[in-house]
Amino acid sequence: MKRFSSSKRAVNNVVKGEIKWELRPGGMLVQKRDMGDASSGPMIKIKVSHGAFHHDITVPAQSTFGDLKKVLVQETGLEPKEQRLLFQGKEKDDEECLHMVGVKDMSKVVLLEDPASKERKLEEMKRNQSVLKACEEVAKVRAEVVQLSDKVNALEGIVHGGTKVNEKELLGLTELLMVQLLQLDTIEANGEAKVQRRAEVRRAQRLVDTLDNMKARNSNPFSSSGKSEAFECASPAFPSSTRITHDWEVFD
Repeated sequence: MKRFSSSKRAVNNVVKGEIKWELRPGGMLVQKRDMGDASSGPMIKIKVSHGAFHHDITVPAQSTFGDLKKVLVQETGLEPKEQRLLFQGKEKDDEECLHMVGVKDMSKVVLLEDPASKERKLEEMKRNQSVLKACEEVAKVRAEVVQLSDKVNALEGIVHGGTKVNEKELLGLTELLMVQLLQLDTIEANGEAKVQRRAEVRRAQRLVDTLDNMKARNSNPFSSSGKSEAFECASPAFPSSTRITHDWEVFD
């Protein structure tokens, strides 16, 4: 009877929680793994195949597939949620233990990238390439606008000095700037490229406005001194002694 009592106390201790249990996929009840015990246990090397790449990963034998994914982040750059691990042709859940499904030293595990994640990365890559291409196109226009800006500034100094310039030069620069504005309008830009395109549109438009002001000043070089070539028609002045009446004389 004493032996029975000892067994009963042992069972009671298990029930009280000295040994913790967890339910594995498939309904298997196993002793809950302690991460501290796992890290201090035996280590195994796993061969992970990822497309054309192969990684030798050393982890505690008591690790889960979720633990293995965390280690693979450093090797592959894939976040755990982007990884799918297959062992013996079957995908494994993060909670499954390596040793419970038969993973041993030098076992092979296949790593696949989650299709949804792969598709998102491809879309992001396309967007980045599109932005890069747009930035390059904007840069070409910027180079042209900078050259035209130098010419506009040179002419502006001449006109402000009171010297007239050839009207054709002003019209020619205006047309060239309009061509660049049309070129900017054809560029499909997003993100940073859109910001750069907007800046170049404003720069080109300011130069066009400057040329318009220069045309007006060039046609009237004295406008800056406050003098005007237009004359107003004034009424004739009468002597102060002259009296104006509305009496009319009728002639037969």
